[in-house]
Amino acid sequence: MGPASLVGMTTRIDCDTCVVRGLACHDCVVTVLLGPPPELTFDDDERRAFDVLAAGGLVPPLRLVQSVAPPHVESA
Repeated sequence: MGPASLVGMTTRIDCDTCVVRGLACHDCVVTVLLGPPPELTFDDDERRAFDVLAAGGLVPPLRLVQSVAPPHVESA
């Protein structure tokens, strides 16, 4: 299949279906071109479930570090 046969083809990239999302985002071409995918959100029940799984040695602990105060951004 040469370059001429690729005319009109499109590729859909869906980060939500990527099996290495989070693990490989840092060196993915999509991240380089468009920025990282949006952050994940967990409710309290999900967070407790992660803690239980980590305490049982089934998954690594969540390495989330949250800032105490939002960063201060000055305008020009």
